[in-house]
Amino acid sequence: MAALMLAGAGIMTAAGTAQAAEVSYKTECLPPPISGLPPIQGTTKVAVSAPGTAKVGEEIEVVWKTIEGASKNPDILDLGENTVQPTGTIKVAGAQTGDLAMQGPRENPPIPKGGAMKLSDMKGKLKLTKQGEVTLTPGFYNINVNRPISTDTKCSPKETVQPAVTIKVTDGGGGSGGTTGGTTTGTTGGTTTGGTTTGTTGGTTAGGTTSGTAGGSAGTASGGGTDGGTTSGSSGGTASGGSGGDPDGTAYKGKEVEVPYACKTPIGDKKATSPVQINAVKKGGSYDLTVKFGKSVMDSPADIPKDSVKPSMDVKVGGADKGSVKVEGPTNAEPIKSGQPIEIPDLKGTYKPGATGKATLTPGVLTVNALGTTTTCTPEKDPGVSLALDTSAQQGGTSGGATGGDSGGAAASGGSAAGPASVSGGSSGGLAETGAGDHGALTALGLVAGTVILLGGAVFTFLPRRRPRVR
Repeated sequence: MAALMLAGAGIMTAAGTAQAAEVSYKTECLPPPISGLPPIQGTTKVAVSAPGTAKVGEEIEVVWKTIEGASKNPDILDLGENTVQPTGTIKVAGAQTGDLAMQGPRENPPIPKGGAMKLSDMKGKLKLTKQGEVTLTPGFYNINVNRPISTDTKCSPKETVQPAVTIKVTDGGGGSGGTTGGTTTGTTGGTTTGGTTTGTTGGTTAGGTTSGTAGGSAGTASGGGTDGGTTSGSSGGTASGGSGGDPDGTAYKGKEVEVPYACKTPIGDKKATSPVQINAVKKGGSYDLTVKFGKSVMDSPADIPKDSVKPSMDVKVGGADKGSVKVEGPTNAEPIKSGQPIEIPDLKGTYKPGATGKATLTPGVLTVNALGTTTTCTPEKDPGVSLALDTSAQQGGTSGGATGGDSGGAAASGGSAAGPASVSGGSSGGLAETGAGDHGALTALGLVAGTVILLGGAVFTFLPRRRPRVR
């Protein structure tokens, strides 16, 4: 009979029958900083089970069952099966004091956007060291989600929590030993989570603010700090290509223009300005295009898996020709660790002229697909022509196709780019108009830069910083 009781209680020695009790407490959950979401206020309901009686020297098992979490999965991403792992802390008080680390396995059913968080039971082992009554009180807990990136949502009590269990410990002659035992785990990376998350600040001050000034090479103006785009592109006029009679392999270098982007993301509208340059190489009657971003590096606010982020752009064709050409970049070939720089790859595609004359190419709509989401960034105003080419009409022209894989994205409207207009000298649009230079704008954008991992777009436009580029 006694043996059956011990087995049923799931304990290790001769401790008494397990008892379980529920407790509820007001909780504030801080979503991962990269999510851009505000703190979540809610109620956590926990059932704690442990033996009702035990002896000094025994090691008992404590179980934390989350009946109801304080937050839900945000309306951003579905969480896959076995991607969520909880950890927490139980306060030990009374005859013995300390913190007991609790951890559950990474086991959960799929959790849809807006769905309730399903957390596995957490367990910890406590060695009893003193005679008397020992109370166990649940408190802080963390929710780690490991895909598509590792993030944490941290939940803390906002009121005094009542003890859930009281253990009567009798003298068993055992020695003293530690109070805690459990396995703590905790991942930190900015809290993510499942449920709730946020953090307006978060990990974003990161990126680039510093790097900058060094570099630019070939005329990329602005170096990290306040220049913004103001220095770039003051020479009026666009870079022009040669005549339609140039031989194959002729290269045409475009002008770097400041593009003030307004980005539509699942959690709101964001703005950022980035220098962009369009170059071309003649190939038959068509042109291989390469779009380069002059300031395109930021420090990653979280771990980014391999092959998870892919950019594309619709280059606007104007002048004698009309339409748009899609150019695409490859996905990230290697995982990017938190704190490491993210670089925009060159975007490539083919322009097949549909008219004879001087055609102009202007940066257009930028689309970034990342981790199942799409962010679309549209120029707030015409940034000016980057490259003009003397073209000869080709059959089926102006139907340029990207050389990369598929990438969803809004098509740029074909309108005319008003001929070789001069590049507007300042970094216009968005935050530049508030009087902040490039550094100020990017610092402000730092508050939302982390959303790129969840939203897909900010990676390429938020928190850029200049890096030397070979032209």
